[in-house]
Amino acid sequence: MQDLPDEFEYAVLKSVVNKALGDPMIRQERRTALEEVMWLADSFYDLQFKHDSDITERVIFPISDSESRGIEDARFVRFVDDDKSDKVMATYTAYNGHVILPKLISTEDFYTFRVMPLYGIGAQNKNLALFPRKIKGKYAMLSRIDGVNNYLMYSERPTQWNDPVILQEPRYTWEFTQIGNCGSPLWTEEGWLVITHGVGAMRRYCIGASLFDLDDPSKEIGRLKEPLLSPQEDEREGYVPNVVYSCGSIIHNNSLILPYAVSDYSSTYGVVDLVELIEALKKSQ
Repeated sequence: MQDLPDEFEYAVLKSVVNKALGDPMIRQERRTALEEVMWLADSFYDLQFKHDSDITERVIFPISDSESRGIEDARFVRFVDDDKSDKVMATYTAYNGHVILPKLISTEDFYTFRVMPLYGIGAQNKNLALFPRKIKGKYAMLSRIDGVNNYLMYSERPTQWNDPVILQEPRYTWEFTQIGNCGSPLWTEEGWLVITHGVGAMRRYCIGASLFDLDDPSKEIGRLKEPLLSPQEDEREGYVPNVVYSCGSIIHNNSLILPYAVSDYSSTYGVVDLVELIEALKKSQ
C-alpha cells in the first residue's frame, strides 16, 4: 500500500501488484492476498455503449477474470425505489471455469451498465433473484444458497446479503431433488407470484408457481402441486436434456408471459391466464 497514492486507478494498482508478485522471495500467503485484491478489483467495472448504437448491438461479453468462462442466468427486473426512481437490475452468475461468483448489473438507460460482485453468507451458489421493490424499507432477495431449498433475505444494500432463511423446501416428487426460482417475483394484488423450477427424478427440470404475502413474503399463500410446465416428448433432447427453464417472466393484459428455454437448444414462451393461476394457487393449500 505504501507504493500507492491516496487515489489511484486500476492500471496503477495492477502495476504495483504485478511488481510485488514478481518478487521470487514473496511468501505464499502474501501472494494469495495480492491475487485476491486483483480478483476483487477485476470484479467491479462499468460498460459504456455509444448512443448511436442500436439496442441489438449492445451485447455484454465476459470481461473480468471471474467471468472468463461465462456470464449465465441473468434475472432482469425493473426495480422501483421508494422515491419512485427506477432502474433495471439483474443478478447473474460469473464463471471462470472453476468457481462461480454471484454478480449484480444495473442500468438506467441501457447505454451505461455498472457491474458489481455480491457479498455475504447469502450471496452463495446460483439462483439469486431481486424483488422489484423494497419491502419495509429493505431490499429483498430470493436465493438457493445450499443448492436445494428456496431462501429469502433482506438487506440495506443491494450488494451485501446475509441472514438467509428457508422459504421453501422440496415437497412434491417433481421437485424433490431441489427447488429454486425462475426469476424475480411478480407483484399481483393477491400476493407475490414466484415462478419456480423443480428438479425431480432423472434430473427432469419442471416449472412451477407459488404465491406469497405482499407485506411478509415469508408467508406462503399457495403452491402448485403439479408443474405449470414440464418437458414434452419433443423437448427432452438437447445440450442439457430433459429441461424446461426460465430466468424471468412478466404480467401483461392479465396474462403471465413466460419465456423458457428447452433443453438448452431453443427458446419459446407460454401464456397463462393470470386469474386462473391465482385461483389455483389460492386453492392449493
